[in-house]
Amino acid sequence: MPQMAPLMWLYLYCFFLLSLLFFLIINHFIKPYDKISNKISSTTSIQTPWKL
Repeated sequence: MPQMAPLMWLYLYCFFLLSLLFFLIINHFIKPYDKISNKISSTTSIQTPWKL
């Protein structure tokens, strides 16, 4: 592994960071937890929904 080009690891690291950032931004704007909590609150349950 160390004989591989160091720039390739830098590109892979940057790609990983960008994809992780993109994933977190998409999850922040979609917010599926609101839909899940609305479904849970519509059904009468004893337990309170999780605060996320």
